[in-house]
Amino acid sequence: QNYPNPFNSETNIRYEIPSNGNINLFLYDVLGRNVATLLNENRNAGTYSLRISFDKYSSGVYFLKFNFNNQSIVKRILLMK
Repeated sequence: QNYPNPFNSETNIRYEIPSNGNINLFLYDVLGRNVATLLNENRNAGTYSLRISFDKYSSGVYFLKFNFNNQSIVKRILLMK
């Protein structure tokens, strides 16, 4: 999950992966459109933190979709400017 949530222009996303592999992180708007690919990398097992700037996005609800080893997790985030 990201923190803070809701957030103004930047947020931190903390995630943990149990084994080595490719992780993808996509940002979707409330209409389900893919707005950005935030992460597409091979990573070793561990805990990571990613700081993302949302300066170019308008206020609203967005969704973060994590893909790792054929599993997906979706988290709701709220940008308030």
